[in-house]
Amino acid sequence: MDTIGLIRQRAGAKRKTIILPEYHDSRVAEAAKIIEREGIANVILLTKEMMDPQAKEKYIEQYYNLRKAKGITPDEARKMFDDTLYYAAMMTREGKADGFVAGASHTTPDVARAAIHCLEIDQRISIVCSCFIMAVPDCPYGEKGNFVFADCGIIPDPNSRQLACIAVASAELAEKVLDIKPKVAFLSYSTKGSAKGKNIDTITEALKTVKTMSPELLVDGELQVDAAIVPEVAQIKYPDSPIAGQANVLVFPDLEAGNIGYKLVQRLANARALGPLLLGLNKPCSDLSRGCSVDDVVDCVAVTAIRAQ
Repeated sequence: MDTIGLIRQRAGAKRKTIILPEYHDSRVAEAAKIIEREGIANVILLTKEMMDPQAKEKYIEQYYNLRKAKGITPDEARKMFDDTLYYAAMMTREGKADGFVAGASHTTPDVARAAIHCLEIDQRISIVCSCFIMAVPDCPYGEKGNFVFADCGIIPDPNSRQLACIAVASAELAEKVLDIKPKVAFLSYSTKGSAKGKNIDTITEALKTVKTMSPELLVDGELQVDAAIVPEVAQIKYPDSPIAGQANVLVFPDLEAGNIGYKLVQRLANARALGPLLLGLNKPCSDLSRGCSVDDVVDCVAVTAIRAQ
């Protein structure tokens, strides 16, 4: 069975409840039918008619109390609940669902704000970031062609602490969702001092921080991508690397590199890209590309369900 099939199977083995608030999008509606038919998750296709007035008032009050210190007014809080997105996020916060998936008709900032404001940040990770699961056909690299790419959707110019948190959160997702031993590479234009620059210093500090946060994690950097994923190149460029050219979690130095990188692999290698999967929150949530397919919605729900198990 291929990677996507295994993800769907693992999700269905212990079904969780996932909310889809974009009921009006035909791709999301079709995906909900497939998810139920295949037993991947218990799905709630949340329409405005399903928003209980009493619960809505409670969520508005809770949301206002969460955000009033940031200057939000009661009217602004109420306006957020004109849409089903924030209602879904608050349902997830309350435990009436195990996670939510949106983004087919909302931008990434819209989904990220709802998730951050309602689900709140996991203090252990301390930041919100994102990753993609990349399934590359006929690829000998990574974990039989499977990778996690991060951060490709949230943090534009991460500092060393943020890079470290991205690495740890992405590695944990790789282990839980793909059931693999994560091998993390901080990517760069340099391999272990072959060039100099501010970004390389940032990676050096990030590597030290990761080793403090997660001492058992297999991680290395800075590495050029060929030294990270091709064992023969790693043997030439940096034979002492603990990941030995077998990285399956690739941490990009900034958002530009990450976003360009995942889209190049997706288009040129005909890879499946699942995400952005939001990391660093107290409950699981996945974003969708507005150009997503029905299968993308199904598979992001499957990943979100596994994360909730």
